[in-house]
Amino acid sequence: MHLQIEQRENEGIVILDLKGRLVLGPEDVALRQQFQALREAGYTNAALNLKEVSEMDTTALGTLLFCAAKSREAGGRLVLFNLSPKHSELSNMVRLNSAFEIYPDEVAAVNSFFPDRAVQHYDILEFVEEREQKRQPSDVEAGKKL
Repeated sequence: MHLQIEQRENEGIVILDLKGRLVLGPEDVALRQQFQALREAGYTNAALNLKEVSEMDTTALGTLLFCAAKSREAGGRLVLFNLSPKHSELSNMVRLNSAFEIYPDEVAAVNSFFPDRAVQHYDILEFVEEREQKRQPSDVEAGKKL
């Protein structure tokens, strides 16, 4: 199956959904051309959805590195998400995760472009301390009234 590339946007970030083989030949050329068109249109940030990529070779990794470098040159970023376990082995072998930011899903990938979207974790200690601070003045007042 040849590579199919569907382009869409999520919060101003270009998402490329890849489906099929990402290998040497028309497939890697198509991805390079897609990135060239994005740069010419003024897009610098993109996320690649690799969920439906059935096969990836080392040429594909070279293409991804090339596209990432071009994004950085333009002041943007390229991130990957939905990397399958099969592709993870190849990426670990060539240390792809040191060259790319790889996220488990689209939400995490898109949020990575917005640093102020750090997920707020519930901190029970902070909650208890705030509650104690609120109780203390009223406890003192209650003690004075007795």
